[in-house]
Amino acid sequence: MMDTAELLKVFNRHRGDAIVVPGRGGRHWVDISGRRGRDLELGDPAMGGHASFAMGLALALPGERIVLFDSDGDIQMGMGILATVAEQQPRNFYHFMLDNGCYATTGGQPVPQAGTIAYHEIARACGYPRAHAFDNLETFSIQLERILAAPGPVFVSLKVKPDIENRPIGSRAKWRKRSQTQAVLDLKKELGIG
Repeated sequence: MMDTAELLKVFNRHRGDAIVVPGRGGRHWVDISGRRGRDLELGDPAMGGHASFAMGLALALPGERIVLFDSDGDIQMGMGILATVAEQQPRNFYHFMLDNGCYATTGGQPVPQAGTIAYHEIARACGYPRAHAFDNLETFSIQLERILAAPGPVFVSLKVKPDIENRPIGSRAKWRKRSQTQAVLDLKKELGIG
């Protein structure tokens, strides 16, 4: 299993100009990213919402590489998005999934089939042309540049240690440094969109 912050640090070294939707990795990503204007931290929308948003962004901005850090809980809440992404085939979409085996945001309840489900195989069966799975940071580090060089859509399952939140949502430390509106405005400015 990998530490989410450590794998995000590895990714950050290879990100280039990618627009990143940090999803469930957001609370770590805000302190790691060196390109804040190209980050869209949305906080915690309805579970399953990150993938739909990031796919829409990829379709709207075909000249930009879009990277999402999703979660296994989000995928289980809206697994149909895998078939939708595969049908649309956005060549600029890189779908990384943090698999911690639980619903960490709501207290750590296990997701169904946490120990046996092969998300990368499900993505491949839905039609993603490239799908990978990693549970080791060294192997992920070695393969990441090649993964990002291939056309999307690409799905990457990453086995990570759970960062379970047991405090009520309103009493948790705030990790977002910008509102959703400000993040969108910053990206529009970065891209020169009026």
